[in-house]
Amino acid sequence: MTDRKADSIAFLARHGWGDADRHFLAGDASDRSYDRLTRSGESAVLMDAPPGSGDDPAVFVAIARHLRSIGLSAPKVLAEDYAQGFLLIEDLGDALFARVVAAEPQRETALYTAAADVLVHLHRHPAPDGLPNLSASDWAEAAGFALDWYAYAATGQRPEKSAFVSALAGVLGRHADGARVMILRDYHAENLLHLPGRHGVASVGLLDFQLAQMGQPGYDLVSMLQDARRDVSPDVARQVTTHFAAATGRDMASIQTECAVLGAQRALRILGVFARLCLVSGKSGYLRLIPRVWAQLQQNLAHPALADLRKICAPLLPPPSHHVLQTIGDKCAIHSH
Repeated sequence: MTDRKADSIAFLARHGWGDADRHFLAGDASDRSYDRLTRSGESAVLMDAPPGSGDDPAVFVAIARHLRSIGLSAPKVLAEDYAQGFLLIEDLGDALFARVVAAEPQRETALYTAAADVLVHLHRHPAPDGLPNLSASDWAEAAGFALDWYAYAATGQRPEKSAFVSALAGVLGRHADGARVMILRDYHAENLLHLPGRHGVASVGLLDFQLAQMGQPGYDLVSMLQDARRDVSPDVARQVTTHFAAATGRDMASIQTECAVLGAQRALRILGVFARLCLVSGKSGYLRLIPRVWAQLQQNLAHPALADLRKICAPLLPPPSHHVLQTIGDKCAIHSH
């Protein structure tokens, strides 16, 4: 038994869950993992965020409490050990949007519309103090992951990125740098749960929000509709964007421009993140998602507002051909040993 496993058993015993059945539930791109606990008809979830991994359980708790205070369905926190990185949280079930839509595609519009309503509700409430609040230049620098990791993994070279960062910072400043709202960042179908026993905005369960920060209203909408893990129906995306625009009093043209700019920034960063996860962490499974993210990037770059950035990106970022993905995968195998 590892020391980590022994520590988690001791944590659960201290809080009355030592005799529970325990089964692995999920892991993600970070070092964080989740186990489901069951006993006598009750269930809960153990979150294991090892100290030093970059995930601070205290932040998760603070954001969860804020979300619950405004009527949203973040998990209740049942027990915590911040020093060791353990949380015991409410089990919101298994009805992830991704699973529900896969089984019942006709529910996609209703589920995604409900999730858009959650964003509208969230943005109407003041954010908690102390959230990170990046500048347009900071967001552009973060997108430089595409050059630092994806281009590097594909070609062996890290391109000079000053023109790239300057162009992206400029377009962000012009079209996606207004008044900030709280954004949850990883707002997509594998972090959203259908809770049929709850009503209104509370019917959408929220997970994986500990990286919340200040940002633009369209960011989480883009995260949901330009999902790296599944294709959202174009008709659903249009309907949900139209609904969001109406609910926020925005015109469609401005929302579409904002979403294209934010979508490009997000796709660029994700390309780099996925390549880095392969090279540094040996997580080759993310490579299969790169073609979808690339297609989303190209769709966003086709917007007239992004013409200059499109010209800069074209010679710097190779398309994810079979050869390119194989090249990255070969490096992943080497780095993971």
